[in-house]
Amino acid sequence: MSTFDPSLVALEYRAAYDRQLRARVPADLSRFRSVERDGPLLRKTYEHGETGFLDYRDLGGLDGPGLDALIARQRDHYAALGMPVEWKYHAHDLPAGLPDRLVAAGFVPEEPETVLVGEAAALTAAPVLPEGLALREVTSRADFERVRRMEETVWGVPHDWLPGMLESEVSGPGDPCVVVVAETADGTVVCAGWARFHEGTDFVSLWGGSTLPQWRGRAAYRATVAHRARLAVAAGHRFVQVDASPDSAPILTRLGLLPVAVTVPYVWRPDVPRAEDGLS
Repeated sequence: MSTFDPSLVALEYRAAYDRQLRARVPADLSRFRSVERDGPLLRKTYEHGETGFLDYRDLGGLDGPGLDALIARQRDHYAALGMPVEWKYHAHDLPAGLPDRLVAAGFVPEEPETVLVGEAAALTAAPVLPEGLALREVTSRADFERVRRMEETVWGVPHDWLPGMLESEVSGPGDPCVVVVAETADGTVVCAGWARFHEGTDFVSLWGGSTLPQWRGRAAYRATVAHRARLAVAAGHRFVQVDASPDSAPILTRLGLLPVAVTVPYVWRPDVPRAEDGLS
């Protein structure tokens, strides 16, 4: 009689995540100024947000001066553009000394997130929402502006780029995107999340999920997860995947998602002093 072993299942999920999502060329290139490869890296420069993003499945054994040169090329590329860039590092990436080399090149680690993966079909049960709170899929610029105001209230920093990004993803070609809000009867958005349906893969990724402080712990976020999971099942996708913050990770693990990796954004910004040499 076989028994369920979460650690083995998590390894299976991680292998699927690495194989299907990492370094995947986006189906919709209209959101980017450019998408190009540099060796093992996929280098994406976003149109909205004016930032770069570096992704890869693995570095193919690259190490030492060759790896330092690859890192320096990315830094110098974005220095010439005058914009920041994020190197998406996963804790199971090799070589083990990669974080030190990124730091030596001027990249700064930000808060780690946990990559969670779960079976979409297991997440579809909807919680009971408080009276006066309802879910709605939204597509208009006015709704995306309301999402922006909620995000700015939660985080205290401008999200000017968000309405344009959501509008282009919902209406553009390529991987479908659905935005869901939990809102009060007077139209106040208390929580918002969006789902990207990665066509040709088993995955739907969940994003957003910020909730106004006074509405936390009242099922708004869980309701958006269940709604998006139902959409994933209907579209024929097996998994949902989330890069979870410390706030949302406990909720998602209670719902049955498994932690498969820890990811740390290493970010280089134009105002960070440049190191002339890496580690040999």
